[in-house]
Amino acid sequence: MNTQTILNALISKEVLSAPQASVIESYEATKPFSIHWELRSVLYLGIILFTSGIGIIIYENIDTIGHQVIIAAIAALTAACFYYTVKHSLPCSNQEVRNPNKFVDHVLLLGCTLFLALEGYLQFQYNVFGSRYGLAIIIPTIIFFACAYRFDHRGTLSMAITGLASWLGLTIAPLSILSGNDFTAERILTTAVALGIVLVSFGWVSDKKDVKKHFSFTYMFMGGNLASIAAIIGLFSHDLKIVYFLIGIALSCFFVYRARHAQSLVFLLMGVIYGYTIITYSIFTTVGEDAAIALGTFYFLFSSIGVIFFLLNFKKFLGIKK
Repeated sequence: MNTQTILNALISKEVLSAPQASVIESYEATKPFSIHWELRSVLYLGIILFTSGIGIIIYENIDTIGHQVIIAAIAALTAACFYYTVKHSLPCSNQEVRNPNKFVDHVLLLGCTLFLALEGYLQFQYNVFGSRYGLAIIIPTIIFFACAYRFDHRGTLSMAITGLASWLGLTIAPLSILSGNDFTAERILTTAVALGIVLVSFGWVSDKKDVKKHFSFTYMFMGGNLASIAAIIGLFSHDLKIVYFLIGIALSCFFVYRARHAQSLVFLLMGVIYGYTIITYSIFTTVGEDAAIALGTFYFLFSSIGVIFFLLNFKKFLGIKK
């Protein structure tokens, strides 16, 4: 249904006159069209292509350019990015800072990426950090946390959280949590659960204390996925099943509560999917094999219908008006 169809319907019902419809049609045809997100996507793509291009140029010409020249060039670009960011940023605040100069966000992201490239180059070529890999990871992590809060940048915050997880020996990217972590090791599993809970708690406190509360989603989303998946794997394969069960259920309940509070479909899906997985596994491992076979058909049929019905009516549950 387009504008013309709607206007014709309103004219036929004598809600609008023909001149009024003409004015509305003219306005709809000539009003400005926002390309905000398109431009931001192009800028992010440009940063990725630029840093990738620098890497390829360095790789193909490393013998002719020289290490010192390459390092100096990357360091100069990194310093220029941070200088531009500092010069054009707004004063720091505990609230969200909306800088009208959106280019600053992309320059900061480019500067952080170049800093990682510079550090990696120094370590690879001159072994600056030796075998102290933890130090090599924690330095950019601290810098990224400081930049995230000083310049109010959620992309840099994600990089800092990823660095913190790497420092603890974990991968926290949502698509790499399962493939990038060795959850068969008890230490990795408990570290993942602990870090995830700490991140979720920190996000909740940020929201309650109104200190960069717009960062709370990033903390809760990344930490919640990490802790919930680790708890489920602990429930499946480790001995302290009751502990992992309670942690997983508590996180699922928290995300359902958080979904209602923030009217967030993402948190609702996290709470429902993780909670359903934990409860289903616990029921079938408790009742025994014979009872599980007899119960299976009806359980999955009715529980699936219930989950689908619940998700189809998620707007009512979240209190979102149609």
